[in-house]
Amino acid sequence: MLICKALGRPSGLGQLSSCRLPNVLSRWASTTVQTSSTVVAPEAAKHPLTPDDHRRLAFQRNIGVSAHIDSGKTTLTERILYYTGRIREIHEVRGRDNVGAKMDSMELEREKGITIQSAATFCDWETVDAISGEKNKYAINIIDTPGHVDFTIEVERALRVLDGAILVLCAVSGVQSQTTTVDRQMRRYNVPRISFINKMDRPGANPWRVIEQIRSKLRMSAAAVQIPIGAEDEFRGVVDLVHWRSIYNEGHKGIDVVIKNEIPAEVEAFAKEKRAELLYQLAEVDEEIGEIVLMDEVPTNEQLAAAIRRATIGLKFSPVFLGSAVKNTAVQPLLDGVTSYLPTPAESLVLAHDTEQPVDAPQLALTPAANAPLVGLAFKLEEGRYGQLTYMRVYQGTLKKANLIYNARTGKKVKVPRLVRMHSNDMEDVESIGPGEICAIFGVECSSGDTFTDGTTSYSMTSMFVPDPVISLALKLDGKETPNFSKALNRFKKEDPTFRVHLDSESKETIISGMGELHLEIYVERMRREYNVACTTGKPKVAFKETITKRTPFAYTHKKQTGGSGQFARIAGYIEPIEDGGEFLDHVVGGVIPEQYIPGVEKGFFIAMEKGTLSGNPINGVRMVLEDGSYHAVDSSELAFRTAAIGAFREIYHSAKPIVLEPIMKVEVVAPAEFQSAVIGSLNTRRGTIADSEVHDGELTVVADVPLNDMFGYSNQLRGCTQGKGEFSMEYKVHAPTIAPVQKQLEEEYKKTLNQKK
Repeated sequence: MLICKALGRPSGLGQLSSCRLPNVLSRWASTTVQTSSTVVAPEAAKHPLTPDDHRRLAFQRNIGVSAHIDSGKTTLTERILYYTGRIREIHEVRGRDNVGAKMDSMELEREKGITIQSAATFCDWETVDAISGEKNKYAINIIDTPGHVDFTIEVERALRVLDGAILVLCAVSGVQSQTTTVDRQMRRYNVPRISFINKMDRPGANPWRVIEQIRSKLRMSAAAVQIPIGAEDEFRGVVDLVHWRSIYNEGHKGIDVVIKNEIPAEVEAFAKEKRAELLYQLAEVDEEIGEIVLMDEVPTNEQLAAAIRRATIGLKFSPVFLGSAVKNTAVQPLLDGVTSYLPTPAESLVLAHDTEQPVDAPQLALTPAANAPLVGLAFKLEEGRYGQLTYMRVYQGTLKKANLIYNARTGKKVKVPRLVRMHSNDMEDVESIGPGEICAIFGVECSSGDTFTDGTTSYSMTSMFVPDPVISLALKLDGKETPNFSKALNRFKKEDPTFRVHLDSESKETIISGMGELHLEIYVERMRREYNVACTTGKPKVAFKETITKRTPFAYTHKKQTGGSGQFARIAGYIEPIEDGGEFLDHVVGGVIPEQYIPGVEKGFFIAMEKGTLSGNPINGVRMVLEDGSYHAVDSSELAFRTAAIGAFREIYHSAKPIVLEPIMKVEVVAPAEFQSAVIGSLNTRRGTIADSEVHDGELTVVADVPLNDMFGYSNQLRGCTQGKGEFSMEYKVHAPTIAPVQKQLEEEYKKTLNQKK
């Protein structure tokens, strides 16, 4: 019962504490220690952080703003820029003044009211320490990211270079499909996050339901560090549970922050309950707070704040803030939370690989010292007014204008002609950028994910994860082809790794591939506006794949005699299904096939994987094992063995029982509850499998797995069956076997295409 008493809970909650108490103790008992064998930190010894480094880094933050579409990310960022003095006026995302939000600089973004490209900016924020009263000024780099899953690469590369993030959630909708995607991306790059429950002014706002969803759906320990004063349209401020005070916004656009030490009587009892819950959640993840609670003591405000910071940076906890960006309420306390709980660049573990060492050598930990050798990562490319604009995060050392820098991938050295700090589409020239900062440089040819150094080290950093495209369109020019057509495609392909272009060898059509219909639609529209190239698109083509289901042996001889030396190669082995990708194994013994011919067999196998004979789609999930064969002293060559591998694969492919795989999308539909049967019926007619269905406060949320091939035109159907009140989002989930009628149709279409060529 100690934990109940310490938290100020009534004894009736004893059962809850007794089931939680062993969890606290077990965490302490199973403390893990990271050994030095996995990470080497040579720079920390050679170039330790100086007092100046410590001072600068302590007041530096690099954060991203991420969320599901339409949760209010850009609106929140607009308020942050206004309150920090970066902009003089607030403009709305869908404003009537035709100006639009600062971070939505593209014309298309302002028209559609969505963020398409991530935008970087920086600002300064002065805080007053709630405990000491000391004033501190922080430099904050912010990247506002898109919410739509079609532009997921923008979120991916932003989180790759950031130290912390704000996860924005809607107070009504809570954790949505893209929220889980963003959560997965944050975990991939070990990015600590604070959560901000936005839209507290909306009818039906329920932050406690959202916090419970963070715990259950995202599996992240979380608790509110604030409670609202007033609800829905009467929402007027928050109670700070950590420092036990009330915070209100007054003045024009809420620019004046009024702090009162007394708590409103109507919420005082509830505030005590939620502060106890905050302690309770922290006791689960923080040893010091857990010990204080077990000792039947009450932590000080300072101890509580320190524990929240430790647990947040340790990726064990997410403090939850509440507010309404559009009503200009409680945004400034969120900024205080960013400076209080998110890590400095010095507190983030950043690893690099020494390219002169073996691939499996331990990675090296970089240190953000200004006098250390330069290491920076180019994470985004953009065609600017003055040439290619390369966004870079400097992790170590100092980048100066006119310096020579080296591309670790290509080995080329380039001079930095111009160095700028970005403010959306505006820029500010600077002479140098220190470690832990984000900048942009002009005139440097590189690819997204390249590492730059000063030439004194051979360090290289890992790039970001790039998902595969799931949809393709055939492009047809409305008029005569111009150089602008290829110029536009080359630019988009370079800027966006998820945008792919290729020429179909059979139809001679230009095929563009991407993450969704909207993704490709945006690029086609940009070609028309920015390059004056008008195109029409063909029917969307889904990224089907083929695979085999049965292990099958092969024994194939390639023999060709011409006037001169002929071609001879014999190979034997088997192919078998694997989970993903393609794999070649050499199990030849005794030198029956000379080593110099083995790569030819491997090349032939991967060439054969490019197109299946069932439906003409790429083959996935196959392993080829080469076990035996023979060669001719004169007629054998690498080309002969490559041809033999292609022939062997195609000869036995149908014996391996091939099937067609289709992309399955995770679809989330939100609509009024009265349309429940219509929504579920619409998904069933599209071969959807309902995974989850929830009705809350008159709002229906349905999550289903639906084949992408059946999702075309769904937006019109959903609008029709919900009187225009329904909306949906979808993201790629997995490739799965398609049904027999669809496979048969694909086979017949492919045969028809082949016959037409003959």
